[in-house]
Amino acid sequence: MKRVSVDIGGTFTDCFVVWDGQYIETKALTTHHNLAQGFNEALGKSSKALGITLEEILAQVDSVRYATTLGTNALIEHKGPKIGLLITAGYEATVPISRARGYGEGLDVLGQTDLPNAARPEPLVLPHMIRGVRERIDFVGDIIMPLDEDDLRQQIRELVDEGAQILVVATLNSVVNPIHEQRIEEILLEEYPSHLLGAIPVILSHRVAGRKGEYVRATSAIVDGYLHSTMYHALSTLEQNLRAHDYTNPMLVIHNSGGMAQLNSTDALQTIHSGPVSGIAASEHLALQTELGNVVATDMGGTSYDIGIVVEGGVKHYDFNPVIDRWLVSVPMVHLVTLGSGGGSIATYDRMYNTVKCGPESAGSDPGPACYDRGGMRPTTTDADLVLGYLDPDNYAGGSIPLNKRRALNVIEDTLCEDLDCEPIEAALLIREKVDSDMANGLFTELRARGYDPKDFTMLAYGGNGPLHCCGIAQNLSIDKILAPPFSSVFSAVGAGNIHQLHIHEKSLYMVLYDSNNLNLLEDYKTFNDIVDELKERGTQDLIRQGIAREDIQHRLELDMRYGNQLVQTTATIEKHHLQRPADVLKVIEQFSIDYGKRFGEGSQAPEAGIRINTIRVAAYVEHQTVQFKNIKPLPENQRQDPPAPESTRRCYFVGHKGAVETPVWSRSNLTPGTQIQGPAIITSEVTTFLVNPGWTFVTAEQGASWFLRTPFTH
Repeated sequence: MKRVSVDIGGTFTDCFVVWDGQYIETKALTTHHNLAQGFNEALGKSSKALGITLEEILAQVDSVRYATTLGTNALIEHKGPKIGLLITAGYEATVPISRARGYGEGLDVLGQTDLPNAARPEPLVLPHMIRGVRERIDFVGDIIMPLDEDDLRQQIRELVDEGAQILVVATLNSVVNPIHEQRIEEILLEEYPSHLLGAIPVILSHRVAGRKGEYVRATSAIVDGYLHSTMYHALSTLEQNLRAHDYTNPMLVIHNSGGMAQLNSTDALQTIHSGPVSGIAASEHLALQTELGNVVATDMGGTSYDIGIVVEGGVKHYDFNPVIDRWLVSVPMVHLVTLGSGGGSIATYDRMYNTVKCGPESAGSDPGPACYDRGGMRPTTTDADLVLGYLDPDNYAGGSIPLNKRRALNVIEDTLCEDLDCEPIEAALLIREKVDSDMANGLFTELRARGYDPKDFTMLAYGGNGPLHCCGIAQNLSIDKILAPPFSSVFSAVGAGNIHQLHIHEKSLYMVLYDSNNLNLLEDYKTFNDIVDELKERGTQDLIRQGIAREDIQHRLELDMRYGNQLVQTTATIEKHHLQRPADVLKVIEQFSIDYGKRFGEGSQAPEAGIRINTIRVAAYVEHQTVQFKNIKPLPENQRQDPPAPESTRRCYFVGHKGAVETPVWSRSNLTPGTQIQGPAIITSEVTTFLVNPGWTFVTAEQGASWFLRTPFTH
């Protein structure tokens, strides 16, 4: 297997190359003005390690896969085109009103408790750019009012005259019957053909989101339209760069659903959070192959700290109505929590509590932390780590980024020390303590909110800064075992290389599976089977269009179900995809009851209220060859070996310990599997730094994996 996978983050571009059994991990700074430059630099390092040219790599690999946070960053920065929205007449206020609570979406718990004072997000589509379309389709798909085409043409002209750069169409009940949205697209092309208007994109909401709910479907289409141009031009640049270097296969893009597809089969909305989702996919794969049980995936990069949960058996959590930035959307996305804590998180003085505040603002890769010597003027987490002695200024990122310790000391002293009335070392310790505490709180909240006990989980620490901060985070929790997985600094890129091609299609409906009033089971098997077959075929055609043979395509059927009129829906995965007899219906009900009981407690089921299906969802996918992880469990204590003599020592400062501690330093490449090191200790590599806090033991394992195990402090 020969494969290149890339995770383009806000600070670093991570690259993972699989080359006939060789695994090579490299990093380069992300070049936001042209993503191809950062990609070429990272891949160029891999080509040097292999002793061949970049062109030779791209000419021989079976695929190049991209995961990126570009769309996420573009949405946060609020840099997008002027959008025109066409919506059913009478519902023009749907998006601005946002269900009278939309301004609470995306806020933290404290912000949501004070909604009257919550700041509304800047709208992605301005109120004067919304036009009503005279048409109406009811909830079963019957046309109540035909489309008024003359009025529609007038509305389109007005939006174009107002400067609309992209048109979004979101009519009521279009997921049941899309005929009017399709006709609106035809009329737009009739009025403004490409040779007259240019390539103005048109986004139809039923193609973006397949579930009912006019508000979330409209916001999904708006967010997709808002990111369309940014993602198209950025990813097209990457694809053109591949062509210029002799790569001839289609470029593949990771989706936030946990799958991937070719660029021409990817919506901009599907790329949001695709980098962190790749890390969760890698965590799932690792947990299944090595039987780790419950794992909580934590990815600390330069900009953010991402948290995902994979329970035993490899089951991921999904959000079917996730909040992206400040917008509720209707697309199935692997659940994750993102905190504004990373190596580039900027530290400021918190006057209210007379301490430091870290993030969510980040220095990114340009200018980066002050110690990068690229113009950064404010202290960051990385500056504090350098001042505390954890980082080697001459060999950071394999020596490609020399660090200026004096500059880090100066910005901490100039920015924080006067207000805090302390020395730079004390201020750096406060930064370190605050960052680790924020991440621990986010991790604890996520696990507890879903009913899990942190001590039942193995914490996976990856990303460029994960192994550097993991002990400090775990010390605030009941977690006593941490795994820095194989290739931890580029683990999300590893996940991008393991993800399968997948498309998800879904359809909203009102289908009563069990009528408790009449004590009847569903008998209309044909309607159910026809919808499943339709969704299967749509997914199959998506993959066939990308060159996949029909016989290689597999399908997974999921049903969103509820008891009676409960607001809470539970997703059940159904093994049999067609209903043919009452026993099949009863099997579906049984699976739903089992899943509901697991989520809300056995005995909470309420079949006496009736059982409904609200959404039918089909995932069409094809499995590819993946990276194989070895047995990475730590050896029993009596089989471990002592380390060689340390290569050097470094004066380090640790939270909760007075004064400097003379800390031994080893190179990770010189440690064989089964080596045990008592903390405090530092283990360096070209792509990350492993910091073993006092009270922890570091144990090496196969394939470059490393364990941190909580032990009594013996220093």
